[in-house]
Amino acid sequence: MVGRNITIRRIDAESVDAFRRIRLEALSAEPASYASSYEDWAAFSAEEWKQRLSEPVFVAFENNEPVGLIGLLRQRPRKMVHRATIVMVYVRKGLRGGGLARNLFQVVTDYARYCGIRQLELVVSAENLAAIRFYQREGFVAAGRIPNGFFQDGREIDEIIMVCRLIR
Repeated sequence: MVGRNITIRRIDAESVDAFRRIRLEALSAEPASYASSYEDWAAFSAEEWKQRLSEPVFVAFENNEPVGLIGLLRQRPRKMVHRATIVMVYVRKGLRGGGLARNLFQVVTDYARYCGIRQLELVVSAENLAAIRFYQREGFVAAGRIPNGFFQDGREIDEIIMVCRLIR
């Protein structure tokens, strides 16, 4: 991100207001990109917002303003602890195409490796071709399809399951 003062950091409950702002912005700006809805998240109590930060959440800040987001949901069962799911991927529209999404992915991938995660997974709308191409560039491959995975604006939309092995 040449010429921009952007930092990415893992946030905690002290940064819950920044998390709330960027997450609601993402859900409002790109409602078809998420299974969650703005209305559901807007109704969360302050405690529910803080609880969402019990799993790793990384936020990109430009001059202390949140402009990007990525989260990681780790599997807990002993036989699945090597896996985690990437969630809530978002970059503010004016910052897309400049490498911020790649930087967010690098941060979350480095963190996952540090924690012993061997496989990252995500689910993306089959209609979000730009996101699918981006994930492929980041090393993800399609591993399956969920027909009618979620309901958006009266339509059933398929989801693509994508996987990236962190160790070869």
